[in-house]
Amino acid sequence: MAPWLDLGPFRLDIETKLLLRGGVPVALGPRAIAVLQALVARAGVPVSKEELFRAAWPGLAVEDSNLTVQIATLRRTLAESENGACWIETLPRRGYRYVGPVGATPAAPTLPNRPSVAVMPLRNLSTDPAQDYFCGGMAEDITGGLSRIKGLFVTARSSGAVYRGHEVDPCEAGRALGVRYLLLGSLRKGAGRIRVALRLVESEAGGLVWAETYDRPLEDLFALQDDIALSVVGAIEPSLRQAEVERVRRLRPESLDAYDLVLRAQPDVFTGMPAESSRALGLLGQALELEPRYGLAHAFAAMCHHNLFLRAGLSDVHRAASIRHAEAAIAHGRDDALALTFAGFSLAMDAHDRRAGAAAFEAALAVSPSSAVTYILGSVVHGWAGHAGRAMAWGERALRLSPFDPWAFAAYHALALDHFVEGRAEEAAAAATKGVHANPAHSISHMILAATLARLGSFDAARAAAERVMALQPVFRSGRQLAGVNCAPELAAALGEALGACGLPE
Repeated sequence: MAPWLDLGPFRLDIETKLLLRGGVPVALGPRAIAVLQALVARAGVPVSKEELFRAAWPGLAVEDSNLTVQIATLRRTLAESENGACWIETLPRRGYRYVGPVGATPAAPTLPNRPSVAVMPLRNLSTDPAQDYFCGGMAEDITGGLSRIKGLFVTARSSGAVYRGHEVDPCEAGRALGVRYLLLGSLRKGAGRIRVALRLVESEAGGLVWAETYDRPLEDLFALQDDIALSVVGAIEPSLRQAEVERVRRLRPESLDAYDLVLRAQPDVFTGMPAESSRALGLLGQALELEPRYGLAHAFAAMCHHNLFLRAGLSDVHRAASIRHAEAAIAHGRDDALALTFAGFSLAMDAHDRRAGAAAFEAALAVSPSSAVTYILGSVVHGWAGHAGRAMAWGERALRLSPFDPWAFAAYHALALDHFVEGRAEEAAAAATKGVHANPAHSISHMILAATLARLGSFDAARAAAERVMALQPVFRSGRQLAGVNCAPELAAALGEALGACGLPE
């Protein structure tokens, strides 16, 4: 079970970022949830506006009115409970404070029967908030390196994102994430140098296991990341064979500029939508001009073209480009689990070659057995193939590895499709609802929700979801969409009937 908190009659589900009442999700956007989570995490203590902005709008400069709107929305929602409107206090010139009820967090994930670690968000100590993306990229690469060590359980970097901007209590965070060790630290980048201070702590007792500070010229960034991963592995499991430690080392693009461009493109790639993907392709094209053999840049480009193919008119130009970049990613990214994963997804979905996709996923897991995104995208492939049971197994495995993953919405797609195939309409609708809340800007989240609601007979809600599909993807046509993903015939027929019943064009 994922950690959750009881707020009177409400339940705040930290895994899915949902607020529920009576088991039914309350209509709150991700900004409001982030603000509420930040307040509840420090219940009874003043939380400054700056902290709330970092929690809900990380790296962005926004007007105070945006926070005011979210606080008002939360108060209206909480007012459904007696005195709920008073649970969030305004503290003039200090911020806000949550004073409502907070239940204990139960049933945290059980500790794996092997060493386990979570890499927490690195604190950006630079004066430029735009460098937050660099901190994230650094933490992700450290996580990826650690994940390549057999025998070591590593949660995805996004699992600890809920703690961004806050002091971390190792005992609380360790219980919530189900790990024995936490890697915490800070990063300062400037004047051609980078300084990283890290410490590894035991979550149960809070004891310091290992600490190190790295101060290097910026051009040594990639060697620095390898050093950090090697040191952490040595602190956690000294008896690991040197050959296993060497697996942490990864091929790196020789140009820091290319790496920087790929980091900047990643958020747009991960939206899954065409407008953002077009923007990302501009950055990825620049990266590939600098590093033509950069496997991850090719893999991200493949995903961008996949997004454009499926959600911007099913153009064969984008389909061919997706396949071409996927093949290049496999050729040049053989030691990069992320590159292999996105490449395998494009081959399975756009080339309709599930055998090649499965081989790429298998290679990715050989490189990084704890790669949550591999299980997520693999679950999607199984879901559209109508592989009942396998989609569920892969999706659930993914959410265990990375409960706060930015791709979690796709795992919920797979779970919903699995339930749909098996005739579990209520469970399918519940999973689809979580998918919408995890990524409300993704048209397919709403498409799956519309189909599952129609199967339940909730046609008014299904038609509302269908309207959202058309708003996000005006060129949507159910038959062409299902053919585009090579949907299993029986599943395609059932989905097509459900989508037609809620008004989506065929």
